[in-house]
Amino acid sequence: MSLTYILICVAIMAGTTYLIRVLPMVIFKKKIKNIFIQSFLFYVPYAVLSAMTFPAIFSATGSKISAAAGCAVAVVLAYFNRGLLTVAVGASLAAWIVQAVGL
Repeated sequence: MSLTYILICVAIMAGTTYLIRVLPMVIFKKKIKNIFIQSFLFYVPYAVLSAMTFPAIFSATGSKISAAAGCAVAVVLAYFNRGLLTVAVGASLAAWIVQAVGL
């Protein structure tokens, strides 16, 4: 790959990212007062994060069972308001233990 190609790719990605962030501010100049749209926009980040995370969870390990165990432990720990580090370590340990046992 040449330096020119890489710089063009970076410029296109920067422009796309900038456009996605600026466009809503240009389109919606007034405060959104519709309660349905406000609640929809409130949950969009959570939905996007879930849509990106869950497929990665189940393809990260060689076994669907260990991935499901790690996911279940993460959900339970998050439900009980544990910190991010605790949830990540707990889920990783659960997946590792299930794979070590051979399930």
